Amino acid sequence: MKIRVVSSREEIFTLNPNERIVHLAFRPSNKDIFGLVETCPKIEVIQLPKSYRRTVSRSIEMFLQMQRVQLLEGDVWGHRKDINEYYNIPASAIKKIKEMKMEGKSTEEIEKRVSRESKLNPEMVNYILNKEVPA
Repeated sequence: MKIRVVSSREEIFTLNPNERIVHLAFRPSNKDIFGLVETCPKIEVIQLPKSYRRTVSRSIEMFLQMQRVQLLEGDVWGHRKDINEYYNIPASAIKKIKEMKMEGKSTEEIEKRVSRESKLNPEMVNYILNKEVPA
């Protein structure tokens, strides 16, 4: 599973329309969010760093809910945009999520453990849990 890392406003309009998970490494305006949803109609998740997530307006949150786009808080640890424009979620984290789900562990327990071990945000772990591992 890959997360497309976007580090500038100008980059939004050059994205592949099939992108599903995007991490914005800058503080987006309402216009940026609208542009992103318009450029990538299949988008499912927009991830923002914690400090930027708090500044998103309520109207944008409502707009994203109507578009069925999740707005998550989180970072892409140790990622270098100059080397690769995508951040790959470690296969080991996805494997761990699947194993714990099969063992019957609770969602909270899976989120807590996997986020601690893989440095993924609990919200992203929950998304992967629901997306990759159907009940």
